[in-house]
Amino acid sequence: MATERHTGLVIENNGENPKVKLGEDAEVDEGVTLGYPASRSQYRILIIGARAKIRSGTIVYWGSTIGCNLETGHNVVIREENNLGNNVRIWTNSIIDYGCRIGDNVKIHSNVYIPQFTTIEDEVFIGPGVCLANDIHPGCPKAVECMAGPLIKKGAQIGINATILPRITIGEYAVVGSGSVVTADVPSGAVVYGNPARVYNRIENIVCLNGLIDKPYSHLQWRLKSADSLSRP
Repeated sequence: MATERHTGLVIENNGENPKVKLGEDAEVDEGVTLGYPASRSQYRILIIGARAKIRSGTIVYWGSTIGCNLETGHNVVIREENNLGNNVRIWTNSIIDYGCRIGDNVKIHSNVYIPQFTTIEDEVFIGPGVCLANDIHPGCPKAVECMAGPLIKKGAQIGINATILPRITIGEYAVVGSGSVVTADVPSGAVVYGNPARVYNRIENIVCLNGLIDKPYSHLQWRLKSADSLSRP
């Protein structure tokens, strides 16, 4: 399988096809589609920053803006009208639906679904198989009018196979345990798990069971304290 390396490439297609602006030093596998047409979007341009690494099977629709150092696994789908920051990594078989906002230094693992109108802030980790929801009353005639995905705030860590319901806020540097079903907002720095997920601890109290490090979330605790001090008058 060949990988093409592009330097400051601008792909312009004729007719109804969009323009694709791909930054310098991008690596794009065969079998990648950039600028897939979206019938619902009027924005017919796709912008991807420098040093992208886009693996085979990935489809990126027109109408989105993506920062530098994007990296995808295989068969990733990024829909239209999304805004992704720098250093975003999206692994195999994950889907970013339209109208989402994703910050810098975000890692989205394999088989993840990010629904329309979700916001993910900087430095978030989303584990494999996580599913976010955005429809409070599926099938309701007014569903589209109130549709909104979760807000996952800076530095939150979401464990494997967690489910987060519509309009839920996950606080800064919170940790959501594997398999959790999150039905209520999660406070900053909290550790939650279960179905429904409940607060059981704080990140500063978690210890490493393997003895490799004293406090595995001490770096998050420090950042949370820094953020709290900056927010005070």
